Amino acid sequence: MGKRKSRILLHVDMNCFYASVEMAYDPSLKGKPVAIAGSEEDRRGIVVTCSYEARKFGVKTTMTVREAKRLCPQLIILPPNFERYKKASQAAFAILREYTDLVEPVSIDEGYLDITHRIKFEHPLETAKSIQNRLLDELDLPCSIGIAPNKFLAKTASDMKKPLGITILRKRDVPRLLWPLDIHEMHGIGERTAEKLKQIHIHTIGDLAKANDVQLRMLLGINGLRLKERANGNDDRPVDPESVYEFKSVGNSTTLPADSSDEGELLLVLDSLAETVSRRLANKRVFAGRIQVMIRYHDRKTVTRSEKTENPVRGRGEIFSYARKIFMKHWTGSPVRLLGITADELLEEGQAFKQLDLFTYEKEEKSGQLAKAIEKLKEKYGKNIIVKGMTDYNKEGLLTSSFSKDFLDESGIRK
Repeated sequence: MGKRKSRILLHVDMNCFYASVEMAYDPSLKGKPVAIAGSEEDRRGIVVTCSYEARKFGVKTTMTVREAKRLCPQLIILPPNFERYKKASQAAFAILREYTDLVEPVSIDEGYLDITHRIKFEHPLETAKSIQNRLLDELDLPCSIGIAPNKFLAKTASDMKKPLGITILRKRDVPRLLWPLDIHEMHGIGERTAEKLKQIHIHTIGDLAKANDVQLRMLLGINGLRLKERANGNDDRPVDPESVYEFKSVGNSTTLPADSSDEGELLLVLDSLAETVSRRLANKRVFAGRIQVMIRYHDRKTVTRSEKTENPVRGRGEIFSYARKIFMKHWTGSPVRLLGITADELLEEGQAFKQLDLFTYEKEEKSGQLAKAIEKLKEKYGKNIIVKGMTDYNKEGLLTSSFSKDFLDESGIRK
């Protein structure tokens, strides 16, 4: 085995992670239909994940709690406990790092390992079994593992047997196992991309593997060619332990308690979102060069618009100013269900030099000093010491779009 040149990668995917953590914490939940979800009383009551016992009744992720309860009246609903999940995730990744330094977390409950060096003294299947057994024995957390020569195939393999599955997927298996599958089932292809591909008669993964390069590039750009490579089992991305700390955007969104066409109320929500995005930018020590606003209407039609900033921004007021301008320009006046703000085109603090003239320098300096003073007060006395009369719509425990990356903040993993 030591003479092999190809890489050996694992993709470890925790099964029903949030629900599994709750069952490990409270063993009386084992064998019962359990769902992690928001409050049943409002529309934030969406199923985040559920146990396999719940899935047998048809309960699915993103389903409303009310719908899930109709399908499974005995369903046990638990609110998300992010601190508990973060600790479990850190413990799981600590175990993975005992096998190799090349561990790349991609979310709170899944990651890649490069174990190529281990094949000199242990078969990859034995390594996978050891990891699976330790996660189950030490943390009471089940997982599925894919073994393959690259990331795409490893991720695909880990999805093939759940729960507690271990699957080996070789490149030579691709024509037989993957090509007959519907294009929707390919990792990395969402519903919209699948619809576009079907418009040019690409219905299966095999169709994509044999598709015309020029046609794919016209339809999907460079990503089309990348997807074709994956469909042929090719993927040269390395396992990069540092990639989890890279981020292209920082954002937050919230579903309103009720559809609203009240301009004042909607602007209050935007201001609250701007505060959260500002705080996250400061925590990550970056500035934004573009602000994006997402508006989802009562009929679920979603509009996303953005504007490049004159200078890199990070303050709540600056973010809200751009968000308000974008919102007022593109809002139709129809009732709004959800609002979101995303800051992208990020620059590290050292790169975010502002070209200030004599007329703006004093203002910028004063606002910067004020912001620092406010942050010190909040650190000492709590974040609610200065509220500026705004309603806090971002209640603790509400799921946000950036949680998958934020779980590593201040975790102690990177030292």
